Parts: sequence; C-alpha cells; structure tokens
Amino acid sequence: MITTDTKHMKRALTLAKKGLGKTHPNPAVGCVIVKNGAVVGEGWHKRAGDHHAEVNALEMAGSQARGADVYVTLEPCNHTGKTPPCSQALIRAGVKRVVAGMGDPNPQVNGGGLLALRQAGIETLCGVLEEECRSINRPFLKFITTGQPYVTFKCAMTLDGKIASVTGDSCWISCLASRRFVHRMRANCNAIMVGVDTIISDNPQLTVRHVKGQNPLRIIIDSTLRTPESVAVLTGKMAGGTMIATTETNPKVHARYLKSGAGILVCSAENGRVDLCDLWNKLGGLGIHSLLLEGGSRLAGEALRHGLVDQCVFFYAPKVIGSDGFSPFAITGITEMAHSIKFRDLSMRRVGTDIMVTVFPENVCSLD
Repeated sequence: MITTDTKHMKRALTLAKKGLGKTHPNPAVGCVIVKNGAVVGEGWHKRAGDHHAEVNALEMAGSQARGADVYVTLEPCNHTGKTPPCSQALIRAGVKRVVAGMGDPNPQVNGGGLLALRQAGIETLCGVLEEECRSINRPFLKFITTGQPYVTFKCAMTLDGKIASVTGDSCWISCLASRRFVHRMRANCNAIMVGVDTIISDNPQLTVRHVKGQNPLRIIIDSTLRTPESVAVLTGKMAGGTMIATTETNPKVHARYLKSGAGILVCSAENGRVDLCDLWNKLGGLGIHSLLLEGGSRLAGEALRHGLVDQCVFFYAPKVIGSDGFSPFAITGITEMAHSIKFRDLSMRRVGTDIMVTVFPENVCSLD
C-alpha cells in the first residue's frame, strides 16, 4: 500500500532528478509542499549557487505554506553557504511538518537541520524512501563521507564478454541508443578517465556530443608521460579541460603538455605506475565528486582490484567475436571461483538493441 508520505516523496524524488548533473558540488534535492491533501508548492535545486529545493517550493506555495506538510528528499540544511539555511526558511514560513527522505551526512548539517525544526515546534520524520533518496546522490554521499570521488566503470562488450577484437577494433560494439546513454552519463559526471593506451590506440575526444550537457574534466593516466602531443584531447580548446596523472616529476617533461593548456597531476608510484589510491585522494582534494572510468582494461582491473570502483555499468551487444578478443578487466591470478570478485544488486534494462547491466562490487561499502 502506498502511503501519503510515500506518494509525495516519490514526487519529490522525480523533481530532484531534474537537477542531476547540474548541482555540483551540492546534492540533487526535490521538495513538495502539501496543504489539506493538495500540492501547493514544488521545487528542486536547479544549480549550485541558486535557491535550494525548499526555498523554490516555498516561493511557489506562498502563504499556503503555513500549516502545510513539507516533503524533501534530503534533510534541510541549517548553515549558511552560498544561500541561507533552508531550515530557517521553513520555520519562518510556519510549516507544520517536515518529512525528509534521508539525513544529510554533511558535518555542517548531520541532524542539525531536523533538530532546528523540532526545536521550533515543527514535527519531523526522516527515512521515507531512504534507499531511493540515497541512490540519486551516491557521488555526494561518497565524497562527503570519504573525500574521494564516486567511481563508475562503464564499458560496451559482446555477449562473450569482449571489449575489442584481437586487433583492438571496438567501433562500434554498442548501438546508438547505448552510446547516447553513455554521453548522458558523461554529462552527469565531474570527470572522465582513461589510460594512456586507450588514448594512443583510439584517440578519443571524451566529450559530451549526443546529448546536451557540459563536458567533464578529462583525466589521462600516463605514468611515464607517453601521451602524444597531437592527440585530440590535447589540441585546440580541448586541452584546457584535460589533466594528465603521472609519476614523472621532471618539469621539462611537463612543459610540453602544459604549453597546450593541459594540467599535470603528479602522484605517488606503485610498482612503477600511478598509485590509484593516491590519485583518488588527490581528485577528491580537487573537489571531484563523480568519476566515469571508461578504460582501458589494465586501468579498470587495477581500480577494481583495489576496491576503488563503486559501480559498474556494462552494455552487452548481441555480438560474439571469440576468445582472442580483449576482456574489460586485465586481472590475472584468480584460479578458484571462490576467489572471484563478486558483485551485488544486479539490475538490467533494455537500451536499444543492447542490454545494460548495473552492478556494485561487494568489496566496496554500500552507500544505500
């Protein structure tokens, strides 16, 4: 049975999703205000620096907010940032009850918003559709609790699990609908990452093209700085949105990339290559909440083996190329099924002629 609280929180979630990919570094939040069973106000956080969802909903509700019930996907803030605290706006509006989908783990909030409401005599309830409310803000939750970006690995592969033929050809495994979906994923992320081998073999643009949206920061993992200066991500206007993560410390080597406008991020080394744990921490320090990892197989394998991948999205195309093709993860040494890397919460959907499978590695703490 769908309760009244559930019904209105579902609507708040729908509103919150309108802000996905646009509110960084803030979470996506939706709000619904109900008076005598009728919706009198709705709002969502549209972009960082603008009014939060609660304020937008209050503006729509006007005087009808007094004595109303408020449904918001995330605990109202109680601190002043680029905007005043939403908890105080709700108190001034004279609302009767506030239902939050989940508490805000931000140390500046962390229960303080709900406490301020209760102290003002407003009834509160927290945890309605909490799993759904948490799922739309996984990057925010990962960043605010660990200081690291939320990492999604995506790849297109054949039914026999190959991402490229023996010659390295991979254009195109997936259908156009899947490629559009991936470009939407790019638009919703702060950064996109590939290894230097992918840059050399495919010369990708790593931009948002099939849908509207901003280009993410492009990150190349290149331990010894082998990236050719002529590749697409280092030429023209694109170079300014590219960063190379490396273990090379020689400023003279850096200079040939810096002159094009690209950035250099020097990381610690692990076995002669970029230490991904150190890199993840550095990316968090740069304020990157969400990272889309697109390859190659060695980089993906290292990230998965170190527990640095939070989510995997696989696009399976109805094709087979045989056993000499390339696998998505260059991981060796697993000789028993008991030692395999396991996943949880598998879900599937049809995208064009492909099947999209979403899973979460078990060796990563759940944010749901």
